[in-house]
Amino acid sequence: MGGHHAASGAAAWVAVTATAPFAFGWHPVSYVGVVTGSVVCAGAALLPDADHHDGTIANSLPPVSHWVCRGVEKISGGHRHGTHSVVGIALMTALAWLLGHWRLHTDRFGTIELGAGLMTILLASYALKALKLVPGRHFAPWTGSLVMAAFVALFAPDEWAWLPLAVGVGCVVHVFGDMLTTNGVPLLWPWTPRPPRRWRRMNGPNDIWRSGGNMALPVLGDAGSVREWILLVPVSAYALLGVVWALLEQMGFDTGAVWASVVAAVTPG
Repeated sequence: MGGHHAASGAAAWVAVTATAPFAFGWHPVSYVGVVTGSVVCAGAALLPDADHHDGTIANSLPPVSHWVCRGVEKISGGHRHGTHSVVGIALMTALAWLLGHWRLHTDRFGTIELGAGLMTILLASYALKALKLVPGRHFAPWTGSLVMAAFVALFAPDEWAWLPLAVGVGCVVHVFGDMLTTNGVPLLWPWTPRPPRRWRRMNGPNDIWRSGGNMALPVLGDAGSVREWILLVPVSAYALLGVVWALLEQMGFDTGAVWASVVAAVTPG
């Protein structure tokens, strides 16, 4: 589900880049970078579903999103095809890498990330629509997306690799999330080998290597299942905690002391 994909993307960005004690901090960025990157990564976690001409994403920023999704659908071969594969992830990450090099250096505002801002217009609209944070279909989505794009363009992380990282992480989280559902994904597209007939007759293995060639680890069952909701509640809470933590750190609050107090309160003895 769209909102769950977006929340997973934001949570993954927090886990990878935040220096908070509850994050991995594999690729640390500034506190502002945690916030801006979480928006971009949340939108990127919906990017593989741009292959559906009438889905949530297609209706997020009309008419531009309609044009983009129709084009992606034709190029990728339809819904849950090219964009839900290793090739799709690589191509979308490469596009972000190219756009990440489009910058404008100014005396007054410093370096303006034009490419990141442009890409954020679409990615922010995806996230805002999926998370139901903006009403309507035209004015509010455009306004929210343009504001977020301007924020990202002016306050993007200093690390040059942040944009392709955010898009790559978001796309990986999306594809992995879809693999956890019943239908799975064509991970090796455009090569989609079908299992032999004997394999298809075995219930357990057939759930992993689907008759149509998709790969799955269907621990969540069908999309939107109760199991999916149970998993995504703590994931969403984690993403929110990471963003709020970064904002408080940026404003100068001593979050470390608060965390130490919480840990002490919940630790036995």
